[in-house]
Amino acid sequence: MIKKVDHIGIAVRSLETTLPFYTDVLKLPLLGIEEVESQMVRVAFLKAGETKLELLEPTTKESPIAQFIEKRGEGIHHIALGVNSIEERIMEMKEKGIRMIDEEPRIGAGGAHIAFMHPKSATGVLVELCEKKG
Repeated sequence: MIKKVDHIGIAVRSLETTLPFYTDVLKLPLLGIEEVESQMVRVAFLKAGETKLELLEPTTKESPIAQFIEKRGEGIHHIALGVNSIEERIMEMKEKGIRMIDEEPRIGAGGAHIAFMHPKSATGVLVELCEKKG
């Protein structure tokens, strides 16, 4: 079911001020930056071994990431688990009583198909199922 930890999403106020810590201090390679308009974020992708870090900068005050930062401050937002057949995984989670934020997969950063579990059903952690096509 779960292939790997695909990425860890980290909410930040500013990519410009945050990126130097990851690229200069930690020496993680920057793979790219992308705006995901549907989620109102700019995402910086960093390679950390077999896993990626996604720095999530809100582009509007209405962004869920902006609301997260306002309520909890900057920091870890979610953990994404790589899966095959995301539609089947969503159905399986629902059958097991897991409340899904996304009943159907949607397109996330990098064109991945994603769906989030509600943290109240996942021991307080926002868990993303992530299927990368091709």
